[in-house]
Amino acid sequence: MGQRILLLAEPLLAEALIPLLEQSDQAYAVGTAPDRLDGPPELVLWCVDGAFDTPALWREAHRLHDLWQPAPLLISLPAAAPWPQAQLLTLPAEGLLQAPTAETLLATLRTVINGGREVQLSARSEPEANQPPAGPTLGLGQWLLVSGLQQIEEDLALCERMLQAGPSHPVALLLLLGRRRELRAARALLHLLWGPLSLAWGPVPVPAPVAPQRKPEMADDGTVISLSQRNAEGTWAAICERLRQRIGAELNNRSGQLLALEGLQPKRRSDLLLALLEHLTLLRQQLRREHQHPDQLAEQWLRLQEDMRRQALRHMASPYVQLPQEGSLRPVAETMLGRCDLSGIDPELPDPQAMMAALVLDQPLLVGGQLLAPDAPLALLHLEQLVANWLVRSAEQLSAQVLACCAAWPELRRYLLVPELLSTRNLERLRNQLNAQQRWSSWLQRPVAIYESRRQLLTIEAGAITVRQQTEPRDQDLRQLSWAQQLVPLALETRDALAPQLHSLIQSIGRLVVILLTQVIGRAIGLVGRGIVQGMGRSLRASQ
Repeated sequence: MGQRILLLAEPLLAEALIPLLEQSDQAYAVGTAPDRLDGPPELVLWCVDGAFDTPALWREAHRLHDLWQPAPLLISLPAAAPWPQAQLLTLPAEGLLQAPTAETLLATLRTVINGGREVQLSARSEPEANQPPAGPTLGLGQWLLVSGLQQIEEDLALCERMLQAGPSHPVALLLLLGRRRELRAARALLHLLWGPLSLAWGPVPVPAPVAPQRKPEMADDGTVISLSQRNAEGTWAAICERLRQRIGAELNNRSGQLLALEGLQPKRRSDLLLALLEHLTLLRQQLRREHQHPDQLAEQWLRLQEDMRRQALRHMASPYVQLPQEGSLRPVAETMLGRCDLSGIDPELPDPQAMMAALVLDQPLLVGGQLLAPDAPLALLHLEQLVANWLVRSAEQLSAQVLACCAAWPELRRYLLVPELLSTRNLERLRNQLNAQQRWSSWLQRPVAIYESRRQLLTIEAGAITVRQQTEPRDQDLRQLSWAQQLVPLALETRDALAPQLHSLIQSIGRLVVILLTQVIGRAIGLVGRGIVQGMGRSLRASQ
């Protein structure tokens, strides 16, 4: 007989599942009660219906997990699961499936019994999935550009309709023609000042008015996590597999900010990200072999950052390619490495200690106020966000250096950059806007985020680079700001301290003004008006 499985399901569902499990290749011994098995169960399969609310589901899952330890718990959910996905990921279950097929169920049983973990949740399981997806976050420049163009286009359309109707008076015709010229000049000025911010080259598409429409079908496959083993090796393998699948597709920019990474060709972009991921894998293996002390992981990580960037840039540019420069052939990779400064560190990268301790030493990770094992679903997704943030920010730093090299080496543009950046003007405009964005972020946005204990993580989700906001204490970063940057938190603190008193003062002044207007000035005006009426009455009687 095969492994013993305790099946907890509705009678009709249990009658259908028992033959499937018993007649499988593993020939499981299935019982719907503990006394129907020849020993303690080696796995508990719980098929949940939709009658449980979220607290009851959580309590029952914990009860089954504690009752049948060390047997793993596999939970099967219905297709129309009413529970939030964030709550489902906190359930103490080694397997979590939503409306699985027979093949998926049997494969998950083998994985879980052999010590792995499997999570397959549909994107439709979340109540918020029924809402229309929100658009990408817009920065200040993008918001000014888009909102201004929308207003201008609405006014231009109105002018065109009135001109087509034919104004009856020549003066009205001249006014409409002048208004149309003003709107076109304003649109050209917006293009010159702010656009395009999403791409720093090419024409700006006119934003069409947003019309109500039905929610399109989404291609998101939900949350799928598959671990062959529940340790650091299995966790890292699952993270790498998920990231490789997302990097392989063409990535769009939905971060709400301009990225130097967009200037690279799509293939070079994916090659750079995959090379960084591959060298991060090699670094993790090296640290695991050296049995590093937990306190030395962060130091070793920072020491090897520059070497990882050099190797990734060499892999992306290909060490065997040569291009002409000033009449002679030069190796692309070595020439770029000689000109690039790769020693800088992005100050927005979080402390790598927790991430490396979980991925190298298999230590628990603090997520949402809970210490979780690295193979737990919430911990794995958090680690994936940290790794993706490092990949995108490192690739962004390398891309900025590549743009600088291409500015001095025109032949390199056809090899690495998108066709729109072959023009010197477009390339310089992109670099200037990147520099302006970096200065704005350094002097204003970053101090505000540090004071509000926010950290911006750049992640890779659904074929796009997106932003996740993470709340964490950043007191040390606040103390490391320069005196000029600290003026921004000081201004915010002053505003927070004075705002209640100022609000009370304005309310008191408002009440005083109301009293003066109603009780003093109003009564005085009333007395004056009454006197005038009485005087006019006497004058009328005297004249009669």
